[in-house]
Amino acid sequence: MSLLEKRSKHGLKSPLVTDRNDSFRSKQEREQQDQQQRKLQKPAPLPLPAPLPRPSALSEGSGRPRSRAAVNAAAAAAGPQNPRVSLSSDKGRTGRQLLNNGSSSLHIEEVNPDDTVKVRLLGHGSSGKVYKVQHKRTNRLYALKIIQDKHEAAVCKQILTEMDILRRAQNPYVVQCFGASEKGGEISFVLEYMDGGSLADVIEAKKTLSERYLAEVAKKALKGLDYLHRNRIVHRDIKPSNILLGRNQEVKIADFGVSTILASTLAPCNTFVGTCAYMSPERFDPDSHGGNYNGYTADIWSLGLSLLECAIGRFPFLLPGEKADWPTLMFAICYNPPPSPPENASPEFKDFVQQCLQKDPSQRPRASTLLTHPFITKFEAPPSGVKAQTHSQLQSGGRFWGNFTKAFNAMFS
Repeated sequence: MSLLEKRSKHGLKSPLVTDRNDSFRSKQEREQQDQQQRKLQKPAPLPLPAPLPRPSALSEGSGRPRSRAAVNAAAAAAGPQNPRVSLSSDKGRTGRQLLNNGSSSLHIEEVNPDDTVKVRLLGHGSSGKVYKVQHKRTNRLYALKIIQDKHEAAVCKQILTEMDILRRAQNPYVVQCFGASEKGGEISFVLEYMDGGSLADVIEAKKTLSERYLAEVAKKALKGLDYLHRNRIVHRDIKPSNILLGRNQEVKIADFGVSTILASTLAPCNTFVGTCAYMSPERFDPDSHGGNYNGYTADIWSLGLSLLECAIGRFPFLLPGEKADWPTLMFAICYNPPPSPPENASPEFKDFVQQCLQKDPSQRPRASTLLTHPFITKFEAPPSGVKAQTHSQLQSGGRFWGNFTKAFNAMFS
């Protein structure tokens, strides 16, 4: 009988088997101990990120938000990407999230157009009128824009949805929208009231503007465009009448929401004078530019053309006294060389306009880049001894900018 059989007969286990079982049990025990040890040593959970600051309520006195840190931080982090023209569509959800700043508790002042009283007519066009109105309860002044073209119910619903999103765009260089409503196909918008008129009024009154004032207007308009572009909003209708001015040297971009939404519903003949004259070449003829329309650079073209018009006192693509029809204007913009500032203009202004009016849209700089252009920066330091003065002096009869030229010639000479 072998030694193994003898040990088995007397109930003794083989040393080899015992060692293997002990080794197996010890391995299990070690794994269990390791698991328990890992549980005990499990690191504390990472702290939750701090909530984004909630934008403050709008100031009753100024009509502008007291704090824009949250919106500006979200805009800076996003950076410009492909244009989101229709913010209520699926493609526009990013724009909605940016303007909402990720918070459903964003406080936006709301004004119902029915709660206002008309003071006087500010202006009118082929598709609507703009009134100066007063709020019945607070006595605050607003501008009421009424789009009189009759729209189908589905279009009206889309417009109001879009305006609810665009209403959240709060920036000191963008005209604020406070509310919108629809009745019988007419759409009304309650907008921030600007008491200094527009660049179009200044052009009509003075014909030309000094480079110092143009640089100030350009800087503030570029800041407004930069904000919109960072939030993936394309204006599509930059022109002198949509760059509004205030008594206290405010410059704000207007109609960025209305023009974008209604662009597809208005007939070309109704928007020719106001919009198409400032369209970039690639908007007229996208096939000649690779079929890639970039709304951001198109806005830059329109701004450069508007500033050049302020410098020379007439529309740059037309000769003095010339009236253009659609084919003439389209041919001039698409096939003629871009217009240039006058010979006596500064090199900085000439270069600024040249960069804005590049025929190749890929060669036009962004708004943020143009803010560092020498034409903008060279006037940032105010002349010594200059006293603060207002931009405008309202005259009787509703005429804008009565003493504008005298005040600004004295200030910037």
